[in-house]
Amino acid sequence: MASFVIEGGNRLKGTIKPQGAKNEALQVICATLLTPEEIIIDNVPDILDINNLISLLSEMGVKVTRLGKESYSFKAENIDMSYVESKEFAKRCSSLRGSVMIVGPLLARFGKASFAKPGGDKIGRRRLDTHFSGMCNLGAKFRYDEPTGTYRFECPRLKGCYMLLDEASVTGTANIVMAATLAEGTTTIYNAACEPYVQQLCRMLSGMGARIDGIGSNLLRVTGVKELHGTRHVMLPDMIEVGSFIGMAAMNGDGVTIKDVSYKDLGIIPDSFRRLGITVEQSGDDIFIPEHANYRIETFLDGSIMTISDAPWPGLTPDLLSVMLVVATQAQGSVLIHQKMFESRLFFVDNLIDMGAQIILCDPHRAVIIGHDHRIRLRARKMSSPDIRAGIALLIAAMGAEGTSTIGNIEQIDRGYQDIDKRLNSLGANIIRIG
Repeated sequence: MASFVIEGGNRLKGTIKPQGAKNEALQVICATLLTPEEIIIDNVPDILDINNLISLLSEMGVKVTRLGKESYSFKAENIDMSYVESKEFAKRCSSLRGSVMIVGPLLARFGKASFAKPGGDKIGRRRLDTHFSGMCNLGAKFRYDEPTGTYRFECPRLKGCYMLLDEASVTGTANIVMAATLAEGTTTIYNAACEPYVQQLCRMLSGMGARIDGIGSNLLRVTGVKELHGTRHVMLPDMIEVGSFIGMAAMNGDGVTIKDVSYKDLGIIPDSFRRLGITVEQSGDDIFIPEHANYRIETFLDGSIMTISDAPWPGLTPDLLSVMLVVATQAQGSVLIHQKMFESRLFFVDNLIDMGAQIILCDPHRAVIIGHDHRIRLRARKMSSPDIRAGIALLIAAMGAEGTSTIGNIEQIDRGYQDIDKRLNSLGANIIRIG
């Protein structure tokens, strides 16, 4: 198991560019299964989760060609459905949560699909009901196959319908939209997720010949077509990485520019950091975070403590609450972080408390942070990364701590952040990878 050794106190200065969006990549790469024609995707991040998904598609029979550092060609002309029904396929899927989005494309194109409960972050309950009910609404039937530990879906031809999703699930919406593109008739999806990455998927599918109305809203109408064709798609920069860099630069920076962020697609993220007192300067499509000797958390108009919580788009993504929590530990003032969507994601704060942060964990969903205002630096310690976002938050804390920290299980960080140690070292950090 690999580790990071971080010498705290080194200031960051310079320019950094975010990678392609991890969550978009999981969706659009699965969408390549909808057509036998070639699809080229640009700005693909070189991270563990995406590389594992590409490897899985290759094992399924997709011809994958790397055209450049961030560009891939996918041609799903000859899919091995016997492999899709094998124990090996189930084992591969169980280690990658994004594999659930293979179901929609396979079911739509081939009339059958297999699915093993996927892995991913250990951040509490993450329901898959939206995926299952969506496929069943389109006419699919499923059964559990005990020998392989998989669910098997079958339907000779999906049929469009009206459905009101029980939750605005991003991956659930993506899966249903992909399935509906080849279904008979029109599928209406209400309470659909409308994140920029879902919008990007819909635009890519439209480029493949799909008919989708309502892109960018929570009401999507998909009129099925007989077949889809190839296209070329450019992915957005990763908004979670942009937010992570804002947090790093605010807490440990002497002036950092984040290049090519697609500012219009960041939504409420910049303003959420501004509520923590962070200066976020926009210049075209770049963001500049100046040095912060201190930063003061805002209060509400009536003087009550600021609350920052996650919500479906256009609300704040839950993936950045861990970063904002760490940044708040060195602010002036106090803030309540309310993680509504996942009940285990705040448990990593025990590490921050051991580092000297003033945090009251109210329950699995809420934590109150009382900022040190840089009067007391965090103390270095040995830690382990429980998930991607907690891992990057602990890395930010270690970079600002006094002394040398060690973070284990950094494979979790590698799942979402490309060469993060090398990229931060180029800004002045001192991070050594061991193992």
